[in-house]
Order: sequence, then structure tokens, then C-alpha cells
Amino acid sequence: MEEFHPNHPYSPANALIPHYAENDRPLALVVGSLGVMLATVGLGSAGLAARVNPRLGVDERWIVGWYSICGFLHCFFEGYFVLNHATLASQQTLFAQLWKEYALSDSRYLTSDPFMISVETITVLVWGPLCFFAALCIVRRSSLRHPVQMMVCMGHLYGVVLYYSTSMAEQYYRGVAHSRPEVLYFWVYYFGFNLPWVIVPTFLLVRSIRAMRLAFMTLGSIQGVVCDLQERLHDIKKRSSDEDCGLETKGEEKSRNTEREREEDEDTGDDDTEEEDADTESDE
Repeated sequence: MEEFHPNHPYSPANALIPHYAENDRPLALVVGSLGVMLATVGLGSAGLAARVNPRLGVDERWIVGWYSICGFLHCFFEGYFVLNHATLASQQTLFAQLWKEYALSDSRYLTSDPFMISVETITVLVWGPLCFFAALCIVRRSSLRHPVQMMVCMGHLYGVVLYYSTSMAEQYYRGVAHSRPEVLYFWVYYFGFNLPWVIVPTFLLVRSIRAMRLAFMTLGSIQGVVCDLQERLHDIKKRSSDEDCGLETKGEEKSRNTEREREEDEDTGDDDTEEEDADTESDE
């Protein structure tokens, strides 16, 4: 039986990767170029955010840088994969060579795997723009910051869980390993490069939950104070109304007494007049 010789260095060896072409640039240059791009995007966006809104804290500037890096990777780097997944193995562009290097830890990126295409398309169309929007919300101190941040964090965490679980499940149930076993590819590339999208989103998610909890507690306290004020105003109005009614009652009684006294005075005056008339007649 003829021995099988794969035309590529990826795992599994029988993975179909037609038209594979080895990278023509040194690894240090390829990875270094990506590092320079990410540093430029992160530091540049953090500096721009500080210039647009000087009131931002240092932590908020770093978060803006994080979301800018995520947006760049999602929209452009992963977007390149979505558009070129069928011919990625034969290309020699910078992004193509980066994908071919990373594919040593997950060959699904070079085999047009349906799951990878689906999840990366969602990432490009949804999570990438939302990352940029989250950064904008932070800079503008928008009230949407924490709701958007929570959505993005949950999307990142869910995506990483799906990414790890599908690969591990396929290895466990089918015995198919998509990553080479070397430490560099399995632990550094596969686990290490994706780990920030577990640690940072978890930290930011907890932070947003605390901020929203504090906001709702403050709102509840304000509503309690408002309710107390409304009750007090209601009591004051009721007392004022009762006092007004009492004053009106007293006024009416006083008016009736005055009229009664006037009538009595008139009656007394009439009696005196009659007596005077009677005295006059008797004198005559």
C-alpha cells in the first residue's frame, strides 16, 4: 500500500488543503507586522480618545484601545478570512500568511469549515461594528456604554466557548485533532492567543454588571425619596385643605352670627321706635 504524504504541514494529515503554498516571509516579520498594526491601532485610539475627551480615566482609555483592536481584528483580519477562505492557502499576502501560520493550531481555517465560516461571518458583521460602537460610547460617556459592553462581552465569551468546545468535541468523539501537538501551536497559538477574549471580557462584564447594579440601586433610592416627598406634599395639601375648610366654616358661622346680631339690632330698633310712638300718642 502506497504511503500517504500530505502536501501541507497541518493536522490532520489527510485534511484537504488544495493549492497550498508555503509562506515566503520569515515568521518574525509576519508576526511582528501584526504586532505593530495592533499596537498602532490600540495606542492610537487610546491617545485619540484622551484628546477628544480629556476627562477619560486611564483605565477607560485602555478599554477604548482594547475595543479598537477587537474591532480591527474582527472587521479586517477576520473579514479577510471570510472573503478569501477558499483560496487562503495559496495566497502570499500578509493576512493570508498570518492565517496560514495560525492554522497550524487550527486547520479548519484552511478547509472552509462551515462552522468557522459561520461564526466568523457573525463576528465580522455584528461583533466588529459593536466593538467600535462600544469604544465610541466610552469616549462620549454615553448611557448605552454598559449595555453595549455587556452584549459585546457575552458575544466574545460565547464565541470562544463555541470555538474551543467544537474543536475539542471533534477530537474527543471522532479522534480528529485540528491542531499540531507542539507547545507553540497548541498552547501558545490555540489557547494563548484566544485567552485574552476570555479574561478581558469577563473583567469588563463584571465591571458593567456592578455599574448597572449601582445605577439601579441609586435609581431605587431616588424613587424612594420622590415617593416620600410626594406623600409629604399630599399630607401638606390635605392639611391645607382641612384648614381652609375650617376657616370657611368659621367664616360662615361668623357671617351668620353677624347677620343674626344685625337682625336682632334691627328688631330692637323697631321695638324702641314703637315705644317712642306710643309715648308720643299718650302725651298728646
